[in-house]
Amino acid sequence: MSFFDFLTMIGGLALFLYGMNLLGESLSELSGGRLERILEKLTSNPLKAVLMGAGVTAVIQSSSATTVMVVGFVNSGIMCLQQAVGVIMGANIGTTVTSWILGLTGIDSDSFFVQLLKPTSFSPILAIIGVAILLFSSKDKQRNIATVLVGFAVLMFGMDTMSSTVRPLADIPEFTNILTRFSNPFFGVAAGLVLTAVIQSSSASMGILQALCMTGVISYSAAIPIIMGQNIGTCVTAMLSAIGASQNAKRAALVHLYFNMIGTALFMVVFYAANTQGTYLFLQEAATPFGIAAIHSIFNISTTICLMPFSKFLVKLACLTIKEKNKPEVLIYS
Repeated sequence: MSFFDFLTMIGGLALFLYGMNLLGESLSELSGGRLERILEKLTSNPLKAVLMGAGVTAVIQSSSATTVMVVGFVNSGIMCLQQAVGVIMGANIGTTVTSWILGLTGIDSDSFFVQLLKPTSFSPILAIIGVAILLFSSKDKQRNIATVLVGFAVLMFGMDTMSSTVRPLADIPEFTNILTRFSNPFFGVAAGLVLTAVIQSSSASMGILQALCMTGVISYSAAIPIIMGQNIGTCVTAMLSAIGASQNAKRAALVHLYFNMIGTALFMVVFYAANTQGTYLFLQEAATPFGIAAIHSIFNISTTICLMPFSKFLVKLACLTIKEKNKPEVLIYS
């Protein structure tokens, strides 16, 4: 990969991140604050809280944004810590929607209608419509809709640019050898964690992984640990948002971290214990964007199902980590 190829890949990543940010912000503005009000009202029931967290995150395509919002609610006293747990769990499920959308880029068929389903095929149409509205409309609601369309188109263009740039890496043995080292689960988890922590978006790091999968050099044995690490790395944003916040807000951020750490540990132990006899033959196959999306969804849904009954335990664990400040003793003199 030449310097200019690397520059193009970085430019594609920048557009991808900008598109995600633009899409999330414009959707939030279009909702007129209704997303926040819905979250405030419908979190008393744990199942409803999970569904709401998943729904909101699927719309704004950022589990970090939803979790930061929840931390803010807890900090302001609008939401109690127990109510926040369900929304945080749901946010992990909602963020998988982006990987399924990006997985459509891996469709391979000569059918016109199947090709039209690919985001890279219909996103230019959305961009044209969005730009036309922005140029000729002065109504705020229409312009917000247009910004949503343009944001999605920019996101997909960035994804396609990254994919096109990294595809030639499949022919470079040195690059292939580096990636195969991630077949060690611990290195894979660390790689996914660091990547996601740096760019502070699991959706973006998932997009990068899906782009690399299109080179055909990443096997499922290498991809699965990276996906696990990405789920932990996405907690960094919420942890940063809790700096200087109330004790309960910090605990909410810790619940997010503990949920993903415990879920990753359980998944890895069960998965690799079951594979001691070489049960999973697909691990040596080349990973695909759809396969990555499926694993991402299975992990987050199964983790939520397993840990939802133990939500009070997560709260207790966070409270044990950040204990109540000792109240000064009141001395009574007789």
